[in-house]
Amino acid sequence: MSNVDHPWNVTPRQAVEIQQSLRGLIEREDRLGPVRRIAGVDVGFEDEGRTTRAAVAVLDARSLELVDCAIARRPTRFPYVPGLLSFREIPAILDALARLRTAPDLLLCDGQGIAHPRRLGIASHLGLVVGLPSIGVGKTRLCGTHGRVPERKGAWTPLRDGEEIIGAVLRTRAGVKPLYVSIGHRIGLDTAIEQVLRATTRYRLPETTRWAHRLASGPAAAGA
Repeated sequence: MSNVDHPWNVTPRQAVEIQQSLRGLIEREDRLGPVRRIAGVDVGFEDEGRTTRAAVAVLDARSLELVDCAIARRPTRFPYVPGLLSFREIPAILDALARLRTAPDLLLCDGQGIAHPRRLGIASHLGLVVGLPSIGVGKTRLCGTHGRVPERKGAWTPLRDGEEIIGAVLRTRAGVKPLYVSIGHRIGLDTAIEQVLRATTRYRLPETTRWAHRLASGPAAAGA
């Protein structure tokens, strides 16, 4: 764990203040050792949103086979506010991470890293709290602008907010919508892109996200 600790039962205004206070702690360069195990993190909701269900799937980085997983449920305490989803989702994610038997070396989160108005999306926030390298892998854009992405797999174009590059719009499969990849914590953008492509097979989403989503929102989690 890192030294970052703060209350989660806060108001949206307090949450914004916490994001502003933490954004300067994000490390945007590679600070990771050998990546043997990668984890996908995703969150779903039950009971019309009253229960948060978080899932973590740990895969072997080379074979992409599942080696461990955990699911955790918590009552949903924080409202749905775009840009503040980490306050709604991370408490349950921390419970799921605590249940793992196999620790991951890198987190791939279904959401944004620094490609966020205050540069502290869920991937950055989570990486900072648990002290692990992390990557934001978003299916949609939260902020920033970009040019056209070539159609071939592996092609990407910078995602910019003004003059600042905040991520990459990455084509993980030819002919399908790209993903929005951004630094979470303790990783550079080039390495983040490389790791996402390594985790991607013939689908648009990396296997980490596919496994975690299946556990968080699919029928596999219904009786878990």
